[in-house]
Amino acid sequence: MTCPALAARPLIDGHRRRVTYLRVSVTDRCDLRCTYCMSEEMTFLPRRDLLTLEELDRLCSAFVERGVRRIRLTGGEPLVRRDVVRLLESLSRHLAANTLDELTLTTNGTMLSHRARDLAACGVRRINVSLDTLDPDRYRAVTRRGDLSVVLDGLDAAQAAGLAVKLNVVALRNVNEDELEDLVRFAHGRGMDITLIEVMPLGDTGHDRAARFLPLDEVRRRLSGSLTLEPLAYRSAGPAHYVRVAETGGRLGFITPLTHNFCEGCNRVRVTCAGMLYTCLGYEDGRDLRAALRGSEADGLLQAAIDDAIAHKPKGHDFVADRISGPAIARHMSVTGG
Repeated sequence: MTCPALAARPLIDGHRRRVTYLRVSVTDRCDLRCTYCMSEEMTFLPRRDLLTLEELDRLCSAFVERGVRRIRLTGGEPLVRRDVVRLLESLSRHLAANTLDELTLTTNGTMLSHRARDLAACGVRRINVSLDTLDPDRYRAVTRRGDLSVVLDGLDAAQAAGLAVKLNVVALRNVNEDELEDLVRFAHGRGMDITLIEVMPLGDTGHDRAARFLPLDEVRRRLSGSLTLEPLAYRSAGPAHYVRVAETGGRLGFITPLTHNFCEGCNRVRVTCAGMLYTCLGYEDGRDLRAALRGSEADGLLQAAIDDAIAHKPKGHDFVADRISGPAIARHMSVTGG
């Protein structure tokens, strides 16, 4: 239990930013091996190192007590974690109590056909689905093993279950740059938002990121040749900047970690599946919440570790496009929570 005085104190970092958004990786495992995210042969964490579902629940609840209003479960692929729906069911009590505004997740979509209704029943109202191409052969090449039809069936199931879907697309030079407009039109044709993302320099994937890096300024210029992009004041809980596409009426977001630093208003922290709290995706400096969780049944140690991390949250990351050929951070995105 957290003492009332501590629970009432919001999480405000040294740059006067209030932390209200928690991203939690529930596993580093994934059923795909996307070339920009993982190497083909991955060594995953021993299961004993992972937080249990009960520990994940306790950790998330501690953040809710301190004013976090949005929680996103990530991975790896969160839906490969056994009984992850049980965690969502438990966390949904915070939605019912109005102490949490949103409980959601990011998924590759391969298991949505089987899990979409369960997600909706747990109070999940929207999800992000990673989908970088609509070409089956290209999809298999990018993911090294995936079946596009399975993901498309998953999108059908998610929308049938009443879930709002946003597509996440990593823009990759010489891979999918020729179909980004098609992806925008596909998403908007199905009533889905879509966000384009610059490739992130995390972990060794066995591929040359410099050759794949596609600045979104360039993408935006290309799209503007055939689409009318109207600036929007709309902001989600994440770092995307949105426009409205006049021809489709849909929203298109841009996430630009390399070309346009979006850190000034950062309200996010991330916890890995092993309990490491990172207050910035671009730094290795983390705090071990697993030790705090297992060191005491009370939450004093846990809250102290959270406070220490928030106090040292950096002003921003230092990802730079001309240094993208090697990983800026050794850990893979799947460990941190993509």
